[in-house]
Amino acid sequence: MGALTQQRAARFKKQARTQFDGWADTYDRSLLNHYMFRPSYLALMEEIARWRAEHGGAFRLLDIGSGTGTLAGMLLRVGWPVTVVGLDYSPAMCARALAKLPPTTRGNRSTFTAGDSEHVPFASESFDVVICANSFHHYPRQQAVLEEMRRVLRPGGRLILIDGFRDNVVGWFVFDVIIAGVERSIRHAPWHEVHASFEQAGLRNIRRRKLGILFPLVATIGDA
Repeated sequence: MGALTQQRAARFKKQARTQFDGWADTYDRSLLNHYMFRPSYLALMEEIARWRAEHGGAFRLLDIGSGTGTLAGMLLRVGWPVTVVGLDYSPAMCARALAKLPPTTRGNRSTFTAGDSEHVPFASESFDVVICANSFHHYPRQQAVLEEMRRVLRPGGRLILIDGFRDNVVGWFVFDVIIAGVERSIRHAPWHEVHASFEQAGLRNIRRRKLGILFPLVATIGDA
């Protein structure tokens, strides 16, 4: 992504926070849950299971752009020895996510923090898996976010990023025309740019996985 002025980047973030604070109470009832979010969650669960098959044991997972915490709930229910930390720029989304969790897991096996993905408020090498699903297009400085994701990954950790695939006609129309027209200050990066950004951030074994047809998505996976 080309360089953004500080003022324009701030406008991107302010607009995203306003939108998602407003959507928090109805977000889980959106039609996008069926067409985009659920396929993303299932793909994430599969990729996390693949990582666990290689590494095993208890692990810490950071969900950047965690929304209402649906994936955290799925991870806790499956019985894995996982601690889930959610980070979202919208305080209202974090509050909604926390309210959905069973009381016995709050603060123990799962927490949600309102914060900026460009400045992840956690120590370096403190997570085994970092995921980001369907929020990357809202980040004005995408390379900076990837650098932060890589910073907090432990050696052998894995980053799984899912976002709209706009590199075919259907994806271009859905994400660059329709969704960009509604949400305005967003950018779905082409896959070759995401791949290059992964490389620049120091990730290795980079691969991709395409999902969906009417709402095409792409998962990009890399290892620390």
